Amino acid sequence: MPDNPEKDPDRSRPISGSTFARTARLASLPVGFAGRTTLGLGKRIVGTPANLVLDEVQRRTADQIFSVLGQLKGGAMKFGQAMSIFEAALPEEFIGPYRETLVKLQDSAPPMPPATVHRVMATEFGSEWRDKFPTFADKPAASASIGQVHRATWKDGQEVAVKLQYPGAAKALISDLKQISRLARLFGVVAPGLDVKPLIKELQDRVAEELDYSLEAGAQGVFAAEFNGDADIVVPEPLAHTPRALVSTWLESDSSLAQIITSGTQDERDRYGEAYVRFLFAGPSRAGMLHADPHPGNFRIMPDGKLGVVDFGAVARLPEGLPVSMGRLLRHAVDGDYDSVLEGLRDEGFLKSRSDLDAETIARYIGPFVEPAQVERFTFSREWMRAQTLRVSAPTAEGMGTAMKINLPPQYLLIHRVWIGGIGVLSQLGATAPFRAILEESLPGFAEG
Repeated sequence: MPDNPEKDPDRSRPISGSTFARTARLASLPVGFAGRTTLGLGKRIVGTPANLVLDEVQRRTADQIFSVLGQLKGGAMKFGQAMSIFEAALPEEFIGPYRETLVKLQDSAPPMPPATVHRVMATEFGSEWRDKFPTFADKPAASASIGQVHRATWKDGQEVAVKLQYPGAAKALISDLKQISRLARLFGVVAPGLDVKPLIKELQDRVAEELDYSLEAGAQGVFAAEFNGDADIVVPEPLAHTPRALVSTWLESDSSLAQIITSGTQDERDRYGEAYVRFLFAGPSRAGMLHADPHPGNFRIMPDGKLGVVDFGAVARLPEGLPVSMGRLLRHAVDGDYDSVLEGLRDEGFLKSRSDLDAETIARYIGPFVEPAQVERFTFSREWMRAQTLRVSAPTAEGMGTAMKINLPPQYLLIHRVWIGGIGVLSQLGATAPFRAILEESLPGFAEG
């Protein structure tokens, strides 16, 4: 949005903010990184241990990245949301001061002024739009990266949520994502084991889909039908849509998983953490799609105890369900058969053609990640997540030496995003869940063998 949207004289200007200001903020990041790495090199020359230098560069880089992303909207905010679920991997003494900012980034953004909202409504639903919406709250009930949601009454008297896209959102989103693509190297410093470039490319490739609310309405309608009457999940039904507006049944909710992460009881963390991961895994088999935006703000806590799921703009279309090969690979790892794991990784394209990795190294690299699937119930935690991140980012053969040789095939991009993101959320929650049983129920190939 403009720095001062109420006084913005040019209503055609992208609401996601000043292009110049956003670009300047983003451009400051590589410059800062260059300075930090130069400082690190200087310390190496005078004898500071390499791991301490890297730790300092990581901390300063993460400090600047999250500070800048916290000020941005549009594509930058969307990428910030995607990245913020990985905060569980960062050291507690660093991430503590930023956790509140990251949670807010996941769940809110400054609203459009009422005059702009009315203009968007007239554009999307006609000049007599109030005939279709007898009541309409000018103040948004929720805001996100490219749009905001208003509570209203539909023409049949039903309470509805009206999702409106910010004017100029498409242009701003595409511009921001182009700028953010330059930051891949910086995120690689913060989380060396994470392949950020494919994530950025995946976001760019799906901009058109996320900007088309008609496509979102179609995906949401399938999920709503498939989960209708579910004991744990509720999905709002889409009632009407245009390419830039979506009307859905209203979900009465005052909080989300973001609030449970901040202040939930352990019972709430366990209960909603299990419902969350069960939904993510069940989507492909029940709806033929994977909900691909797993940040906590999209998962609402309902008065009846169910978990409401919103925002179906980003989905992976998997008509055959999750890949059977994925389940088989995990089963081989659980069984300790890393020769088969190595062969499967090569067959699926996870190992580059010239990779010289052996089964023993793969076992040391992957083994600890398999732990949640080896026991009846597993307690996820920030400490566990950080330990895995530190382990795979260590400058050793089974750490960065292995990570640098692993490829991420394009067909696994969204699956990888949801898998890692889901584990990140469970770790933020500190949830105990029957992860193995969930895999046996919903991951094809895992129960075999």
